[in-house]
Amino acid sequence: MELHECRYYERLADGMVECQLCPNRCRIPEGKAGVCRSRRNHEGMLVSEVYARPCSLAIDPVEKKPLYHFHPGTNCLSIACTGCNLHCGNCQNHEISQVAPEEVPYYQLSPQEVVNLCRKHRCPGIAYTYTEPLTYIEYVMDTARLAHENGLWNILVTAGYVNQEPLADLLPFIDAANVDLKSFSDEIYKRVSGGRLQTVLGTILAMRKVGVWVELTNLVIPGVNDDMEMIRRMCRWIVENGLHDAPLHFSRFFPRYRMQDIPPTPKATLQKALSIAREEGIQYVYLGNV
Repeated sequence: MELHECRYYERLADGMVECQLCPNRCRIPEGKAGVCRSRRNHEGMLVSEVYARPCSLAIDPVEKKPLYHFHPGTNCLSIACTGCNLHCGNCQNHEISQVAPEEVPYYQLSPQEVVNLCRKHRCPGIAYTYTEPLTYIEYVMDTARLAHENGLWNILVTAGYVNQEPLADLLPFIDAANVDLKSFSDEIYKRVSGGRLQTVLGTILAMRKVGVWVELTNLVIPGVNDDMEMIRRMCRWIVENGLHDAPLHFSRFFPRYRMQDIPPTPKATLQKALSIAREEGIQYVYLGNV
């Protein structure tokens, strides 16, 4: 199996490496992988074990990402590799995001072959989605660059948990993104997902600054992140940072993964969130999974 060296890492003493892709900054001994499970230390070199090995391929409407204001009515080629640098207890794709690459069947598709497949099926763009595409940023970047050269657009569906330098390198090739803003509480981010809020907010602002079309998703989980005052603070931050015209999708939770004991989100809760978002000045608000 050909090894693909990762970007964004530093060699340390005693054969260790430090991955510098995301705030986890995993220090990885020889033969082991980082939190995402797909970036591994191979003899002092950090390698991506999922480069050109997508585990999922599909043709989706862009509205499924969800993106409602970016080329509505068109399809995209959706592609995913295993891995995620967060560990959300409610993950709906945990079968491919919370596993090691060798646990899931995969295709062999080079960036050029992904682009060829996209053109063969007459899709105008590619979506990097389902898991966390930032954990296989090298594959995304190489594919997205080729996509642009062939007149295709690129969508990133992400939790946004990444350091600013890698993000800045990727964004010139990204046309639109849906960012999963999981809550507006750092404590909830740490407890439920193992991440930090400020990093995600920084990602959103960086995308907006360089002209990426941004839409936001907030999955409302009963008893976890459904406090209406917190939702109001989130909406206020969105507006105060010039994102009032970025569509906001409040999504309904259903029992998943490690949150089987939590009931589905009442529709009335979503309606309250929608009302608050409109009161705070968000122009486009949608309800998902209803």
